[in-house]
Amino acid sequence: MNKLLIKVAEAPAELPQVYRVRYLVFQIEQGVDPTLEFDEYDNQAQHILAYIGEKPIGTARIRTLNDRTAKVERVAVLQEFRGLGIGKKIMEKALEFLYQAGMAEVLIHAQETVREFYLGMGFVPEGKPFDEAGIMHIKMRKQLS
Repeated sequence: MNKLLIKVAEAPAELPQVYRVRYLVFQIEQGVDPTLEFDEYDNQAQHILAYIGEKPIGTARIRTLNDRTAKVERVAVLQEFRGLGIGKKIMEKALEFLYQAGMAEVLIHAQETVREFYLGMGFVPEGKPFDEAGIMHIKMRKQLS
């Protein structure tokens, strides 16, 4: 396998690669309505991109909510690259970025099917599961030290 690279995406140059991964995972694979997937926050957010060689295979979006809290969203890894620890590495890169930016906590809306993944990364569930874009999610939070 070619070398894995996980980096903060360079906007706007790498946004098409971010969008392509999200399109394949959320719209094609999961059936999310495109009007819900792409929004006004994309141009204001930071994005993490994972590559194997020249191929973009995973992404996450980071939004600052206030001076101490950020939200990680749209975490996606192409189906054929799941189970290799790439999602965890993307999240570690996002958390490192937020820690270096001085954020105190991170919020996510995790799909219920990956709740255990986020629990293993130290996120704590809050409240009850809810529907978002036709998929059950749970709000989770992690304090950064």
